[in-house]
Amino acid sequence: MEEKKHANEALDAIRKRLVGKKLSYKEIYSIMDAIATKKLGDVLTTYFTASSYSKGFTDQELYFLTKAMVETGEKLHFKGIVADKHSIGGVPGTRTTLIVVPIIASAGFTIPKSSSRAITTPGGTADVMEVLAPVEFDKEKIYDIVEKTNGCIVWGGSFNIAPADDEIIRVEEPLLFESYDKILVSIMAKKVAFGSNHIVIDIPYGQSVKVHSLKDAELIREKFILLAKRFSMHIRCLIHKTDQPSGRGLGPVLEAREALRVLQQKPRRPLDLEVRALNLASNLLELCLENSSHTLKNQVKKNFGNCYGWATNILHSGEAFTKMKEIIKAQGGSSHIDSESLKPGKYTYAVKAKKSGTVKMINSKNATILARILGAPSQKKSGIYLEKKIGEKVEKQDPLYTMYAQKEYLLKEARESSENFPVIMYY
Repeated sequence: MEEKKHANEALDAIRKRLVGKKLSYKEIYSIMDAIATKKLGDVLTTYFTASSYSKGFTDQELYFLTKAMVETGEKLHFKGIVADKHSIGGVPGTRTTLIVVPIIASAGFTIPKSSSRAITTPGGTADVMEVLAPVEFDKEKIYDIVEKTNGCIVWGGSFNIAPADDEIIRVEEPLLFESYDKILVSIMAKKVAFGSNHIVIDIPYGQSVKVHSLKDAELIREKFILLAKRFSMHIRCLIHKTDQPSGRGLGPVLEAREALRVLQQKPRRPLDLEVRALNLASNLLELCLENSSHTLKNQVKKNFGNCYGWATNILHSGEAFTKMKEIIKAQGGSSHIDSESLKPGKYTYAVKAKKSGTVKMINSKNATILARILGAPSQKKSGIYLEKKIGEKVEKQDPLYTMYAQKEYLLKEARESSENFPVIMYY
């Protein structure tokens, strides 16, 4: 009887939402609880999710949604400064988390990173980390990993953290689309549930990523700051224009290989990805340092000059790679890892230039479509490697990008689709 009452409350709240009325915390909680406990069903969950695309939420409703999403699941608690970084996503081949987490953990700060699986890209951070180690753990095991290493990179949906979010993501996935409000709530609910209190948010915008304009990016930043204030979090939002992936690999194995190349400081490492990761890490270190001891502040200034120097030293000295191996081992992977041991799918095809020119644009959306046709992210060795990036010269018959697949028929399908989804524009 009680269950039926709760389900009816959620149904009434969804009806109210669909006709454009504001919802109270009690009403939003009833919806989140019904979604989290799978009492609402896919159709009604989709109705509620779709309503956020057209109507959006008020600032108060965003707070209520985040709070309810947290309260209907489990929470983690860590002492002191708890660091985190998150990108709002949509940019394939930009896997900074695997570089930032070991840098921050090496600096002595706690960074329990809850990551998502792919919604709109060929691989989410959790999909990429899963190439190196398991990412699904219960609460106690996460505490154990963080106690041993200062950090972790785990899938947030592996136990009951903000469970309504994972149900909403599941019904959104076929559209390959998320509303801005949903992105905000999803990220902040996971941060609150993981006990994070010092957070850097990466907000890329550009023609072929999730956020298209600077105006939208600035609006999202303001909403992040507002939500962080309500939850007593220290936050810094970094907006930057993004014309192309920071790395060259798109797909779990290819992206894991590139992150490891940066950590190992290999000659073939993607320098754009390294610079992007160092920028995020240094901003997060600055945020953490603001609430650290005077002794640590003085040590950083004396030894490294600033936090960018500190982050760079941790990466270039090999400390970050050592820390990453510790995290991989603690999560059940092999610490005897080398970037070059990660091999993409055996079926390959290089798309070649039909003329000479210079690369002017990379269409990330089309690259994502092709990478997913190839089998990414579920087939981890599938994906695309960009042989050319913006500004680079192209000669006739030069390879522009190489497609990798684990199944021959998927490579054939991607080859046939490549004419309709151009990835690299050059002239």
